[in-house]
Amino acid sequence: ELSALNSFVFLHFCEMDEDAELQALRAKRMAEMQSQHGGNPEDAKRQEEAKREAEMQKNAILKQILDQDARTRLNTIAQVKPEKAKQIEMMLIQRAQMGQLGGRVNEEQLKSLLQRVSEATQKKT
Repeated sequence: ELSALNSFVFLHFCEMDEDAELQALRAKRMAEMQSQHGGNPEDAKRQEEAKREAEMQKNAILKQILDQDARTRLNTIAQVKPEKAKQIEMMLIQRAQMGQLGGRVNEEQLKSLLQRVSEATQKKT
């Protein structure tokens, strides 16, 4: 179970990092376009609602796949390094959706994942 997690992190780390950057660029460009064209307040309201709904869904999934100690640790990380926490959240959700988690992730497994992501980041830079 842990070796499969190692392989996944190594193979998909760079891909997810690029996806996050691409999404950030798209969101920035969308905001620029809306401000240039006098974005419709109703559209902004719908987008905000969709964003809230997506956040609620993400939290519900994380609640199912992380035990309480792992959730606490991830929330603590999010306070200090929000981008790293988002990256880990997306990795965990993606693995859960592909059926690659063999149950709930505990704090030790999360720490191991964090270590591998940090190592992959250091190798990349």
